[in-house]
Amino acid sequence: MKRFKLAYLLIALTTAFGPVAARAQGTNASIPTSAAVPAAPAAPAAKADPDLAQRVADLEAYISNGARGSDAADAKVGSKIDGTAGPGHNAWMMTSAALVLFMTLPGLALFYGGLVRRKNVLSVLAQCLGISGLVTILWWAFGYSFVFANESSPYWGNFTKYAFLHGVTSSPNGDYAYWVSQNVYSMYQLMFAIITPGLIIGAIAERMKFIAVLLFVAAWMVIVYFPLAHMVWGIDGMMNGVWNPKATIRAIDFAGGTVVHMSSGWSALVLCLILGPRSGFGKESMPPHSMVLCMVGTGMLWVGWYGFNAGSAVAADGVAANAFMTTTLAAAVASFVWALAEWVVRGKPSVLGFCSGAVAGLVVITPACGFVDATGSIVIGIIAGVVPFLACSYLKPFFKYDDALDTFGVHAIGGTLGALLTGILATTASGNANLTGDAAKANGLAKLVTDGGLWVEQLKAMGLTIALAVIGTIAIALVVKAVVGLRPTPEVEREGLDISEHGEEGYHHA
Repeated sequence: MKRFKLAYLLIALTTAFGPVAARAQGTNASIPTSAAVPAAPAAPAAKADPDLAQRVADLEAYISNGARGSDAADAKVGSKIDGTAGPGHNAWMMTSAALVLFMTLPGLALFYGGLVRRKNVLSVLAQCLGISGLVTILWWAFGYSFVFANESSPYWGNFTKYAFLHGVTSSPNGDYAYWVSQNVYSMYQLMFAIITPGLIIGAIAERMKFIAVLLFVAAWMVIVYFPLAHMVWGIDGMMNGVWNPKATIRAIDFAGGTVVHMSSGWSALVLCLILGPRSGFGKESMPPHSMVLCMVGTGMLWVGWYGFNAGSAVAADGVAANAFMTTTLAAAVASFVWALAEWVVRGKPSVLGFCSGAVAGLVVITPACGFVDATGSIVIGIIAGVVPFLACSYLKPFFKYDDALDTFGVHAIGGTLGALLTGILATTASGNANLTGDAAKANGLAKLVTDGGLWVEQLKAMGLTIALAVIGTIAIALVVKAVVGLRPTPEVEREGLDISEHGEEGYHHA
């Protein structure tokens, strides 16, 4: 009873004082005397009202997703729509956020749930749900600030600037979007943070304790995901070749090849090696219990992926339109090519092959979708249908690691491949001004694209991503193993995690 009372007290204190602490950031904890009170800063000079031409220019900026005239630091004229989000852009980003959550719940849950054995289907669903809640709490408390607050470090953001989402209002944050509310942007990025650790559970399905999964994910987000996301997408991140003129590595990643797929895929491989294979692996058949659920989940992933990729334009503009097109082409081609490869090698094209190919195509196009044209996306689709197929069909059996649902073969191999192909196939023909504009010319990105040297920067980003994911995962897994253990007992594993971990069964048949 004392423990429960203590827990309730801690929750109450966090809720009551968290926002207060966030508001107090940068202030002295003690109350100064009247003599020590500094003089109030001078009020900023009032800006002149805009004339008709300037107001029309603001509307044109909204249509073209550009900055208002008043957004410039030295602007002397105000705007009638200062601090206002654009309705169309905001609507698209709210829709995209919902689509990305749809990828996890129910898309990934059903895709993975259909691929495991019947006795473990609820364990996968519970892991997806548990991760969604856990990551949301971390994101609210400090995760968003860790990733997207600036003026701190090229490796991580300011921990307290947006802690408890203080100051994250409906006004846009000009560092990331001129016309999208910052609270909408923060929720959109939350959905990325939710699905990324969710991908890892595919490699360790059917053999990891629920409490161990939650502890691992909590630590992994802090040690791997948050720093990596800041380095790649943070306005002052060291690998943000698009927006940071001081980036050490001038790489590009439109929607998460390194941040999402490489980090989760390589971590998944390491974790499944530390866990060891499932009981009976290699000795007994472990077929998917429901290919119907798997196919339904694949369709949901594909639909949700439009929010993932086209939404990463952070506007309803031409860049989003290009990403929408390239995503569609790559996914469809890869799905067809994977099944065709099965047909040639095994004599039959399977539904699992179509599903795996579609996901592989979506993974490989993700970092490139806003930077390549239609032809580049077709090339990516063909390669995505062949290389991950070979990895899942031959690499895994050769090395005998138990990547239960092919997370490494599809997401690590696919994400790594996509990051490299982005550096090779990115083109100004995509219409993305980030490759041709003043910022790209100033930081040398435009020259890398036209001269063909971008792939070298991509290799650097890939190497750093793999190192962080592998080293971080080893450290976290060993600590969690020492604290609570990673695996259930052999008896529990044979019975299934649904009953032992959650006290429920997925199906009841007479």
